[in-house]
Amino acid sequence: MRRCALSRALTTSGDVHVDLRELHFADTSLVLDFMMVARRLRQRGCAMVLHDPQPQIWRLIELTGLHKLPAVQVAQGAAA
Repeated sequence: MRRCALSRALTTSGDVHVDLRELHFADTSLVLDFMMVARRLRQRGCAMVLHDPQPQIWRLIELTGLHKLPAVQVAQGAAA
């Protein structure tokens, strides 16, 4: 299911918005997938916007530095 969604994200012509409100667990494999998609989006002049991560997911984003990538934005309180 995740691979299918990531593949669809790579075929879009604009920014990709990811609603993380209901995600309560993730590991670094998800972060690596997000990094790969963000890199490809950046090559096309687009970005990935991560919306409303739970505190534990935000911590993972911080620990991995995902939020520091040029094509990644984190939006709190602005649902997709």
